[in-house]
Parts: sequence; C-alpha cells; structure tokens
Amino acid sequence: MAKLSNTETRKLDDAARAGWLYYVAGKTQDEIAKKLNISRQSAQRMVALSVSEGLIKVRLDHPVAKCMDLAVKIKSRFGLQSCEVVPSDAEDPSSTLGLAQAGASEIERHLKSVEPKVLAMGTGRVLRACVDELSSLDCDQHKIVALLGNMASDGSASPYDVVVRMAEHVNAKHYPMALPVLPRSQAEKEQLHAQYYVANNLKLAENADVTFVGVGDLGAHSPLHLDGFITSEELDELDSKGAVGEMISWAFDRNGKLLDCAVNQRVASTPLKVGVDKPVFAIAAGEEKVFAILGALRSKMINGLITNEYTAERLLSID
Repeated sequence: MAKLSNTETRKLDDAARAGWLYYVAGKTQDEIAKKLNISRQSAQRMVALSVSEGLIKVRLDHPVAKCMDLAVKIKSRFGLQSCEVVPSDAEDPSSTLGLAQAGASEIERHLKSVEPKVLAMGTGRVLRACVDELSSLDCDQHKIVALLGNMASDGSASPYDVVVRMAEHVNAKHYPMALPVLPRSQAEKEQLHAQYYVANNLKLAENADVTFVGVGDLGAHSPLHLDGFITSEELDELDSKGAVGEMISWAFDRNGKLLDCAVNQRVASTPLKVGVDKPVFAIAAGEEKVFAILGALRSKMINGLITNEYTAERLLSID
C-alpha cells in the first residue's frame, strides 16, 4: 500500500473528524462546518468521504493523528500495554461520546476469540453504554463474570449492572455477583465471601483473561454516593484521607494508593491486583474524573486505558 502524502493524511484526518461529529456526536452539517471553519458543502463532502473511505462504520475506524499521538504518550508515560484516545467535542470536552463505541470495539475483539475466555466486568454508566453498543454475537464459548455486586445497603439494585445485559447481547454464560456493593460490616463481608458460589465467582473474576472497569470520582457528585452505596459520613472520611477516585468501589488517592478507610474495609468487590500481565482496561473520561483516572494509572492496577483527547491532554499536563 502506497504511503499517503501529508496532504492526503490531513484530508483523511479531517474526514474522520467530520464523520465522528456527524455519526457519533450527532452534529448537523452546518454545525460541523462552523466547528471546522469550512463551508457547508465541504462539510458535506468530508462526511461523505468518511463513509466512502471506510473510516466510519457507526464507530470511528480511522484513528485521528492527534489522538494516536496522545495515546502513544499516555502509554509511554504510564507504562500501559494499550491506550486508545477518541476525539473530543471542543464545545463539550468532558462528554463521553465515542467512549462507548471504542469500549464496545475492544470488548468485541475479545468476544470474537475462538479460544474460550473469561471476561470480568465492572459496573457503571460508561460500561453499560459500552454493552449497549455491542453487536449481537453468539459467544457460548466464553464466560462473563461480575467483579462486584450491584445492591445498595437497602437491597435496591443499581440500574447500571452490566453482566446480565451483556450476556443477553452475546449469548455467553454469565456469573452475576449476588452481593451488596458494601456489606454492613467487614465481618458480614467475610461471611458472604465464604459462601461457595460467591467464592467461586470471586476466583473466576480474579483469574479473568481480560477485565473492564470504569473509574469513578469521589467528589460531591460521586455516583457511589448519589446511587446510595456510601453514606455522607463515609464520603467525608474519604475526602479527609485524600481519596480522588474508585474502581469497582475500591477507593484510592491521587498516587493510586488504596486507602485504609471504612469503605475499603467493607467493600465486597473482587480485589484488583498491581502489575498483572493480563489486560485490565479502564474506560473513562471527563474533567471531573481527571485525577481519579490519574490515580488509577499510577496505581498500576490497570494496564489499558480508553479515554478522549481532552482527558488525555489533561493527564499529560499534570506532573
């Protein structure tokens, strides 16, 4: 295949960006023209080119050069196995548009393996969105296991459970975790973990071939608090100890250190390990999550990241 000239590369980059704005962000051609400072006719041609060149297949298949560069820098700085950066909307840089499609693409890559795999899944809004983007597949050779339960202390269920919904999409055997996210005490957690089926699920999740988690912030609008999993008092304790984020409800500080706190003593989720060889992907983006993602990267409990260009630039700007 002949090497593209700089002009041809820029043309495809612009077409990919226009295609992303149209098909993923839902912008009109007039809005695209304004954003890219081009005529409406040029915007129309770029969107058409993104399709004719195979750059857009509902998902963005052409990695914009800037995003590729950011991904390489993130991967190098934090010693990751892999990193994917999707374009950002300049007017809404914290938007998670595009993450779901990129996450679904990575999940499908593993689901399409002929060899049986165990996929371990966290919960949350972004992972749920990824699952909703999955194609219908027949993957009865694989197992999908939850990394944590999805019940609050009052017994209510989270609307962002992933495993059962994912199994419906791909026809795979699945192992939900019949547990509260945070049992009432450490002793209760240990009793629950000792149950045969729970212990079996935890072992399955701990040894998964690939893991996917979200990253949550622990500020005033923390989903962990708003969704009823932790109390205001526990949120205050986390703040006093320097907590910036959580993965599958394990709270950590800006340097990625797990905290000695009530939440981590009670959390019933599968423990995340440091420095594992098997892929562990975090899928997250947004200004409110920058320091949470930074802590997750520094923790070495993840070795893969899917984020957007705004978030990637923010991460690289922090010493």
